[in-house]
Amino acid sequence: MQKTAVQPRQSVAMMQSRRRENIAGYLFMAPSLLFFLGFVVFPMVMCLVYSFTDYTMTSFSFSGFANYQRMFQDAIFGKALWNTIILVLISVPVTCFFSLWAASIISKLHDRTTSFFRCVFYLPVVTGSVAVTVISRNMNWLGDASTALGCIITILLTTSVGQPIVLYVSALNNVDQSLVEAASVDGATNLQTFWRIKWPQIMPTTLYILVITTINSFQCFALIQLLTSGGPNHATETIMYYIYYNAFKLQSYGYGSAMGIILALIIAAFSALQFKVAQTDNG
Repeated sequence: MQKTAVQPRQSVAMMQSRRRENIAGYLFMAPSLLFFLGFVVFPMVMCLVYSFTDYTMTSFSFSGFANYQRMFQDAIFGKALWNTIILVLISVPVTCFFSLWAASIISKLHDRTTSFFRCVFYLPVVTGSVAVTVISRNMNWLGDASTALGCIITILLTTSVGQPIVLYVSALNNVDQSLVEAASVDGATNLQTFWRIKWPQIMPTTLYILVITTINSFQCFALIQLLTSGGPNHATETIMYYIYYNAFKLQSYGYGSAMGIILALIIAAFSALQFKVAQTDNG
């Protein structure tokens, strides 16, 4: 009888203890959750709402799909979309391939040498876009419509490879060396060892780098604003800069919100495609 009386008391005490732990956990999560809801979710919802309005500093009225119709009739938006896609299709593969190649070499060096090169490649990331643009501002190629976008892509690459290289070095150092040694004993070449053993193990890192680099490339703004302002003749116009120009310079918040929604959908589609390809490779 005593045992049966003790067991319910213990279960009640455990439930109360878990409840207190849950409450404490939610309290610790509350600041981050409120920040996420207030500065991420709420602006996204308002952006979607504003995209169906003619919202300026002096007027506010619902306009339905007028902003979206205007967008696809806007030649400058088409140019900005094309420039952005070119920028992404060039910068993302080049960044990933160069980062993997550089990390493959760096990871085989002595620890101090590896740390030195990681700092060298990561330095442009730390210095920020403003310092890079100050150095690059006097480049004559930025004033030529035929070379300006290529110059922007080149500058973007110098600020984009630092983090992927650091991530790839860590991923390559975490590869199971026993499998690498076994493949070497069996006579596998370096290419076979990389493709069959190293590549599958660094695939999660590769997927992360692809997604993050794609998002950053689609959101390229600071370089454009500081170097060219979309010129010459819209040759370096990107979607992010065109959103900024319409929303904050022309104060056409509804039109800017509509372009922001389209940009978010494009990024989501690219990211979903990358996840699908990565799953196919793993399979």
